[in-house]
Amino acid sequence: MELVTKKRLHLISGRSNLPLAQEIAGHLGVELDEPNLAEFANGEVHCRFAESVRGGDVFIIQSHSASSGMTINDSIMEQLIMVDAARRASAKRITVVCPFFGYARQDRKSEGREPITARLLANLFIAAGVSRMVSVDLHAGQIQGFFDKPVDHLTAMPVLVDYMRTLGDDLVVVSPDTGRVKVAERYASELTADLAIVHKRRIKSQKNRVEAGDVLGDVDGRVCVLIDDMIDTGGTIVGAAEQLADRGAKEVFACTTHGVFSDPAIERLENSVIKEVAMTNTLPLSDEKNISKIKVLSVAPIIANALDAVFEDTSVSEIFGGKHLS
Repeated sequence: MELVTKKRLHLISGRSNLPLAQEIAGHLGVELDEPNLAEFANGEVHCRFAESVRGGDVFIIQSHSASSGMTINDSIMEQLIMVDAARRASAKRITVVCPFFGYARQDRKSEGREPITARLLANLFIAAGVSRMVSVDLHAGQIQGFFDKPVDHLTAMPVLVDYMRTLGDDLVVVSPDTGRVKVAERYASELTADLAIVHKRRIKSQKNRVEAGDVLGDVDGRVCVLIDDMIDTGGTIVGAAEQLADRGAKEVFACTTHGVFSDPAIERLENSVIKEVAMTNTLPLSDEKNISKIKVLSVAPIIANALDAVFEDTSVSEIFGGKHLS
């Protein structure tokens, strides 16, 4: 007896960033499966897939974000529940797609008696039954090692580089702190641009508090582009922009993959010397935060190409020419 099986792709999304999931589905030429997510009176989440996923290749998309009345913990739990539902429905392979991976900044112990929550989150997904994880610009690439399953670490660099090319030829790519120098070097190399670094000091035991210091590099009379993987409260990026302006920068732009924009980020950006902030849609941008200074770029084509490669069992690295690994 011989049985020839045909692979089936199932794309399922949580509720935290549905527009991005719909855009990814459009690029793949498929429809999103309906997970029928609902809440009981006490807030517990219920999920029941509308169609069979038995033997299928299931991709479950969820950005770990606070949006639409959900907390970041709600969105994580919702994705875990969908993974469990897929496993119990006999899916052949389950891939979690986390455009923004929560708790990524808690990847190590910086002081005593602290958790390593990024590892805890990885353990939760493995326990739920995932076969693979796909994410974009993890805060620390080493988080890949927290998973005992394959991880496809994508980068938004192609999208952000295309935007930077529109800002002129005499660019200076600026790292807002010494910890992001390697990332800034990659962008500077891709753009054949100069590199500058803003040295900052994080105030110990005070979350979201930093002090910008010296600027290393020639920025006088030039267009500067600050690059970081995320903007949360905006303190780092705005402080760095002020330092650049004080040293004669002609214009200051900012680029980030993840626009978290916790309060008071929007107020800070609105009143800053930054001319424009380019972010990707890994996280949803609510109407009240969508100020004129913010420009949203889409990573849906990048994610869609990666998911297609995973489904077809072809190389994800070839999409980026291996540059996402450098």
